[in-house]
Amino acid sequence: MKSTAIAKDMLIGKLITEHPEIIDTLMDAGMHCLGCPASQMESLHDACLVHGLDPDELLAIINDKLKQG
Repeated sequence: MKSTAIAKDMLIGKLITEHPEIIDTLMDAGMHCLGCPASQMESLHDACLVHGLDPDELLAIINDKLKQG
């Protein structure tokens, strides 16, 4: 069984490929550059820092969404 929990060090490109259901959550948080090639190699943590977001808070929101299905 595949774990749905994600971590802050995971790359944005991998996250949106494996969990496209979180794209809206990332966009709502202010990450509107998900299609940019540079963002694909950025970790969730680094992307949060660039956008002035709390990585732990966004990670909790994403993981809660994934648990709910």
